Amino acid sequence: MSDERPDLPPGTAPEADLAPTPVATTLPGLVPGTGPDGRPRPDAPLVAVTGVTGYVGGRLVPELLAAGYRVRALARHPERLRGRPWYDQVEAVRADASDPEQIRAALDGADVAYYLIHSLGTGRSFEQRDRHTALVFGQAAREAGVGRIVYLGGLHPEGEELSPHLASRTEVGEILLASGVPTTVLRAAVILGSGSASFEMMRYLTERLPAMTVPKWVSNRIQPVAIRDVLRYLVGSAAMPADVSRAFDIGGPEVLTYRDMMQRYARIAGLPPRVIVPVPVLSPRLSSLWVSLVTPVPGGLARPLVESLVHEVVCDEHDVAAYVPDPPEGLIGFDRAVRLALARVRGASVATRWSSAAAPGAPSDPLPSDPDWAGGSLYVDERRVRVDASPAALWRVVEAVGGERGWYSWSLAWRVRGLLDRVVGGPGLRRGRRDPARLLVDDAVDFWRVEEIRPGRLLRLRAEMRLPGLAWLELRVEPDDDAAADDDGAGPWDPEQWRRPPVVFAQRALFHPHGLAGQLYWWAVYPFHGVVFGGMQRNVARAAERAERARRDRGGAEPGVTRDGA
Repeated sequence: MSDERPDLPPGTAPEADLAPTPVATTLPGLVPGTGPDGRPRPDAPLVAVTGVTGYVGGRLVPELLAAGYRVRALARHPERLRGRPWYDQVEAVRADASDPEQIRAALDGADVAYYLIHSLGTGRSFEQRDRHTALVFGQAAREAGVGRIVYLGGLHPEGEELSPHLASRTEVGEILLASGVPTTVLRAAVILGSGSASFEMMRYLTERLPAMTVPKWVSNRIQPVAIRDVLRYLVGSAAMPADVSRAFDIGGPEVLTYRDMMQRYARIAGLPPRVIVPVPVLSPRLSSLWVSLVTPVPGGLARPLVESLVHEVVCDEHDVAAYVPDPPEGLIGFDRAVRLALARVRGASVATRWSSAAAPGAPSDPLPSDPDWAGGSLYVDERRVRVDASPAALWRVVEAVGGERGWYSWSLAWRVRGLLDRVVGGPGLRRGRRDPARLLVDDAVDFWRVEEIRPGRLLRLRAEMRLPGLAWLELRVEPDDDAAADDDGAGPWDPEQWRRPPVVFAQRALFHPHGLAGQLYWWAVYPFHGVVFGGMQRNVARAAERAERARRDRGGAEPGVTRDGA
């Protein structure tokens, strides 16, 4: 990847480590190291990682592989890991961490187990879920003979009444420490990194509000830490001696207030200084509603983040350095962490985001393969149109839907639907996309999530907005010959046809209603399908045809996706 970043904010120096070397390079003697082929050796220690679809877990896996560990990725739906660049290098195992039998089998033979699970923003009863899952995991790790558990928790002050989520994360750490398995608990405050919820909250508040009234907690002291340093501590913790079982505070080299962080972010991003006026009347609940209004972070996630800022969170010790020494160049400071995060955001190279995890309460049921399956009614709105564009041109438009590009139809209707969804506790449209042009299975796309993607052929989105039922949207690119494609969209392409018009754009909206409310919902919105989905189909087709004409005018070859998605 080029180090040039012409799209960085004014005054921002290019960062040579936008694609940094693995953290293991600064941990000599602590990690196994890879074999001659650059992959973990067959006899390397095996680590089991939970939370691999989340923000931290998704970044930790490639770092562990680069350090020479064999990795077993644990997920309730491991098929959703397909498309991750490290998928073919790990052992993907189906396991629910709250199921004793499943997690015991998944941890069998593991030397180290990473516990990166929490119920942040998942609504009521999260304490019970966190407590139960931690107890099950700790017992399963002990029975499976795991040598060490590593857990990433939250930094908190001693002797204060903690917010519910911070108290729950503290309790989880205590449960794991009491499991009988040597445990490392890493306690971090605000994590600075492209796509982290804390960073996104700060970024949007600062960029969107040149002047703001804020709660008095903006004057509390915070010790933020860069995601790269967090990953380094996580990787290094796998090699701690067996007689070490305790919690460690981890933080960056600076202690700041939230006000300082916003002002320094503004300077780095090339913005004028912000006018910040603290007021004593904004409770955490009101603050979280305000954050939810201004930023993409939903209220259910914003509230625990805000509540944790009510406390001063500063490291009391740096004992972790005795086991995971600081890198030769020192820990990453706030300014450099922000520059790196902004470079990734503006260079569209964000590896994982806070929205990587499914929205609380969102359905996870896969699309039934048989429209007449035993689950009951399945309403279908299906449309097909012939497009005077190459399959590659059409696919580029299809794969880029949502986010800043929108949904190619009645934009007001989409915005209203997104607003209504946020009002009732759904994600709305503000999650956007991780990457503006490329999608992976399990990526969030506004209030949808990618359930299936076959590059060049099929994009299936599962709805995560609040609905009285389950919904999917399928977008297919098919040859202009019905006999050339089978029902699942995997039929053969003629290589020449892949590069030349015409092509068929097939679109299906599917809805499985729950009860009478679901039936009423379908028939209430059905009259608008022609405008919303019909308009979307027409405008996607027109966008592909415009791109095709532009390519012809340039006389260029067809770039982009090939038959195999390369």
